[in-house]
This record gives sequence, structure tokens and C-alpha cells, in this order.
Amino acid sequence: MILMKDIYKTYANGVTALNGINIDIKQGEFVYIVGPSGAGKSTFIKLIFREVKPSSGTIVIGDMDLSGIKERKVPFLRRNIGVVYQDFKLLSKLSVYENIAFALEVIEESPKNIRKRVMEVLEQVGLKNKARFLPNELSGGEQQRVSIARAIVNHPKIVIADEPTGNLDPETSWGIMKTFEEINASGTTIIMATHSKEIVNTIKKRVIAIEDGLIVRDEHRGDYGYEI
Repeated sequence: MILMKDIYKTYANGVTALNGINIDIKQGEFVYIVGPSGAGKSTFIKLIFREVKPSSGTIVIGDMDLSGIKERKVPFLRRNIGVVYQDFKLLSKLSVYENIAFALEVIEESPKNIRKRVMEVLEQVGLKNKARFLPNELSGGEQQRVSIARAIVNHPKIVIADEPTGNLDPETSWGIMKTFEEINASGTTIIMATHSKEIVNTIKKRVIAIEDGLIVRDEHRGDYGYEI
């Protein structure tokens, strides 16, 4: 599903973010990406959906080799990848419904199918009664649920979550994690970067630890292993 071989990434300013990464993530896994700030976690995640390119090495997502992928093919890659951000990245002037529908409109889905699918994911995240609300009328946890609904509306094979509970209180965070577990139970691969020691140590999943651009630990049902 996600294969990285000998991945190096050095930015234009000379900073090496990843220094020889080799990893194989299978379809349906739930994987935490942990490590100190500046370790290379964000770069690792951005490589998966082609927000950045590696300096060298091979990345294969599903049956798509990103090494020689043409730019016009990148949107097709991203249709199979949903992304959830710490700061939600919702469009402030669009309603909850419109924020989610937008992801289907850009691929020219029919209005009938858009309505059906948007209402399905809103029910899945527990926000069916908030479809016409604007983002600023919602709590932080509700906004994150909208972000999750938008990420899964396309039936992606992979969902990437970059610090999805970072701006939320503990009680809300546990509710968000339950939603991610439900999504994963349906067969979707979850890749989650997090600094939350409590979440990683309580909801046991595979843990990949990155430090100074290197994978220093890869454990199934591991623990966080870092002081925050």
C-alpha cells in the first residue's frame, strides 16, 4: 500500500529532513508517526500525497510509482488519499455541507450522488443536524469532524491525519480518535502524526518513531516512547 525505499529529502535551504527511510505499510493498518519536533514527521506525511518530492529514493502508493509520476496524474493519486489537518482548513464562507461537497464537485460527481454521500458521512461523524452551519458556528471538535468527513467522502484508501487532536481538549480528542478507529475498521489505512503520548499509549497501534530524519523504532502495538 505505502512503500518507501531509500528516501532522502533535503530542502533548498540545506536542511535534510529525511535521511534514508525504508518502510512498508499494508492496506488497512493504523500507524502512528511519532518523534520530537523537527524530526521529519511532517515531511514523511507530505511525501505520501505528493505535497513535497523526495530528493532521491522510491515511493509506491498502491500501484502508483511516484518516482516518475507526471503532474497531471497527481490529482488521481490524491483521490485515494484523504487528509485531516490540525487546524481543520475549512472554507469559512461555506457551510458544513458545502465544505464536504466541494471535494466531490471538483471530480464532477453528480449532484444526486453528492447529496447522498455528503449526508452519509455527516451521519457517520455525528453532524447530520449541522449541515447548514458555518464553520465558525461549530466547536473545535465539530470542525475537526467536518474535516474528517471531507477527508473520507471520496472513499479514500488512505487517510492521513497530521496532529488531528492537537487543538482539542482531552475529552473531544478521545471522541475524534473513536471516529478514526471506526474509519480504520472499515478497511481504510490510517497514518497519524501525533505528539499525544496518552493517545498512543492507550489506543495501541503500530508506532513508527522518526528522529533526525531516521526511523529509530517500528513496533506493532508500541508506545509513544518520547517525553513531551
